[in-house]
Parts: sequence; structure tokens; C-alpha cells
Amino acid sequence: MVAVTGDDNSGGPAPMDSTGIDGVISADDPAAEQDVTAESAEYLAESDEAAAPAAPTADGDHDGADASEDVPSAPDLEQESEIAADYIEGLLDVADLDGDIDMDIDGDRPVVSVVGATLTELIGPKGEVLEALQELTRLAVHRQTGARSRIMLDVGGYRARRRQELAELGRIAAEEVSRTGVPQRLEAMTPFERKVVHDAVAAVGLRSESEGEEPARRVVVLPAEDAIMEPAGGQG
Repeated sequence: MVAVTGDDNSGGPAPMDSTGIDGVISADDPAAEQDVTAESAEYLAESDEAAAPAAPTADGDHDGADASEDVPSAPDLEQESEIAADYIEGLLDVADLDGDIDMDIDGDRPVVSVVGATLTELIGPKGEVLEALQELTRLAVHRQTGARSRIMLDVGGYRARRRQELAELGRIAAEEVSRTGVPQRLEAMTPFERKVVHDAVAAVGLRSESEGEEPARRVVVLPAEDAIMEPAGGQG
């Protein structure tokens, strides 16, 4: 049984479709499946690199959300968390996996975490399964609210551990570039991972940019003389 912690879901569970999980489409409905595929592509294009305001990188990308976008209110964020928690609870029940669901708000972003269990099946190699589940969760929220969601999904503290690893990687790469003057091209990363590396490089006083196309887009750490003289910051 999955326990849900955090705000009280006094409104009861979200409505279920014929599969028993809100937002999951039956395999015998090809039209609906195509709709979900199109929505998934749109959400992947609108990546997590629009997470928080920041300056552009040398390649012209921006880390910040569009200034014209309205910041969700606290009740809206709580509603997104509750919808996401119900959705993840349903997924765990169907998969017969145990785990508690914790809801939190990080700035202007809701965070839903599966805790109390090591669920490597929900993380996958390099977090690929976790990223896919996050996109599905955002779609489930979008279906009920009609608004684009930036909700963050975590499992077993994976994102916190990965953030520390990437921050250290960015720092080491920046120090090596400062010493040698040679740009460093890092491995391909997700938008979330590139954002962490860009921030770590900026903290050392260097700049970085992203190159390539998804899913092979990567961070390039630049020597000081190669950096465009703009305010520090960046995203991929």
C-alpha cells in the first residue's frame, strides 16, 4: 500500500480512466495514444532549462522562464502536487511497488518524491526512466489543470545525489579549463543535468554553453578569453 504524505488530499483521489490511472491511455485507443505522443514531444521541447531566471549563455540559450509567464500561486502548486501524487500512487499500485509519496514546494516549483524505498526500476540508467515518468506526470497534471507544469519528480533521492555529482563535475572541468585554456566538452546530459553544470561553472567564474541536439546535447566549458562578456549564468 502506498502512503501519501504532505498536504491532505481532502478532495479524494483523482478520477481514473479505464486503465485505473489518470492520464494513462489504453493501448486500444490509437487516436488518444497519438495525442499523448504529440504532447510528450511538446513538453520535452519545453525543457527544464526554463527552470529559473538567469542570464543567457554564450550560445544564446536562456535558463529562465519567459518573463511573460505567470508564476503559479501557492494553491495552484499544491493542486499540482496533489494531482501528481495521486498519479504516481496509481502507477506504484499497478506496478505493485511500495514507497511513500512526499510532496513539497521548492520556490515556484512543486516537487513530488517517492521515498522510503530503493526503486531502481523507476530511475533507470542515467535517470532515463525517471525523466520519462516525470514527463508523464506533467502530462497528467496538464490534463486536469490545463496549464503547463514544471513539477519535479524524484525517486529515492536520486536527483539530490546526481546534483552533487554534477556540481563537482562542473567545478573540476572549470578548474581544468582555467589551468590549460582548452575548452572541455562534457558528456551528453539532460536539461536538468546541464543546468546544474552551467551553475557550477559560473560559480567558478567561467562561462559555458551547450551544443548539439537532443538527446546528444552537451555542455562545453569555455576558457575566459573565449567567453562572451555577458553576465554569468547559463543553460543548455
